[in-house]
Amino acid sequence: MTQLPDSVSIREVGPRDGLQNEDPIPADAKVRLIDALSATGVRRIEAVSFVHPKAIPQMADADEVWARAQRNENVRYSALVPNTRGAQRALAAGFTEIEVVVSASDTHNRRNVNRSTAESLDDIAGLIALLHGSGAIAEVIISTSFGCPYEGDIDPARVAQIVDRVVADGADRVAFGDTTGMATPRRVRELLTAVRDRQPEIPLLLHFHNTRGTALANILTALEFGITEYDASVAGLGGCPYAPGASGNVATEEVVHMLHDMGIDTGIDLDALLDAAALAEELVGRELPSGVLRAGPRTRLTAS
Repeated sequence: MTQLPDSVSIREVGPRDGLQNEDPIPADAKVRLIDALSATGVRRIEAVSFVHPKAIPQMADADEVWARAQRNENVRYSALVPNTRGAQRALAAGFTEIEVVVSASDTHNRRNVNRSTAESLDDIAGLIALLHGSGAIAEVIISTSFGCPYEGDIDPARVAQIVDRVVADGADRVAFGDTTGMATPRRVRELLTAVRDRQPEIPLLLHFHNTRGTALANILTALEFGITEYDASVAGLGGCPYAPGASGNVATEEVVHMLHDMGIDTGIDLDALLDAAALAEELVGRELPSGVLRAGPRTRLTAS
C-alpha cells in the first residue's frame, strides 16, 4: 500500500478564485471573509488578484481589500497577477508570494489574455526575473492542465514541456489547474508521471474543480504521488470567467473533512472553517455546493 503523507498544506483560494466568478460583493464583505478564513488555521490564503478592472471587475478593489484585511502572522498570503503592471502593484502592496498563470491550451490562453501560450511564457520569464529581483517567490499556474473546454484533451507531454520551460526560467513552484473539472484519477496519474520523470524536485501544487464530481478522487490519487500542496475554495466558491461550465472549485471543508478522517493533518479547525463557509454563502447570497456545509461532518449525529 502506498504510504500517504502525514500532513497536507491547503491554500484557500475563495477570496480570489472563488469571488472572481461571483457577482461583485463590497470590499467590506471580502475583508470579512479573508479575516474569517485567517482564523481557521489555514496556512495559505490567495487573497486578491491585481488585474485590470475591465477584465475582472470583481477584483477592482484589490488594493483596498488587502490594505484593510487583518493579516495573521501564521498565514502566508499570495496574490495573482497577469502581467508586469499587476506584479508591480502586488509588490507595492507588500506581497512576497505571487502567482502568474499560463494555459496549456493555446485557445484558452488567447481567450484569457489574448496571446498564445508561447507568448505568455516569454512574458512570464521576465515576470519571474522581476519578482525575484524584488525578493518575491514566483509560482507559475498552468491552467487547463488536464483538458480544455475548447480543445479537449491536453497531452501530458505538452504540460511537462511547459514545466521544463518555467523551471528553466526560475519558477519557484508550479501549480496545475483543472480549470473546468476535466481531470480524472487516470489523467492525474499520467500528468504527474510525465512531470516527475523530468522535474523530480520542483514543488508542485494541484488545483481541482469538482465540476464532474471527481475532485476528491483526484486529490487521493495525487496524495499517492506524495503531493502535499492543494488549492481549495471555501464552500466551493468559484470557477473561471473565461471557461464555460467551470463552476465548482472543490470545497475546502470537503477536502479537510476527508483528510482528517484519513489521519492526515491540515492544521485547520473544521468547525471554524464551516463557520467561514456559512459566511461565504451569506455574503454571495446564494446556496453554495459544499456537501459538508449542507450535511455537516460525519461526526455530527442526529438526535434520536
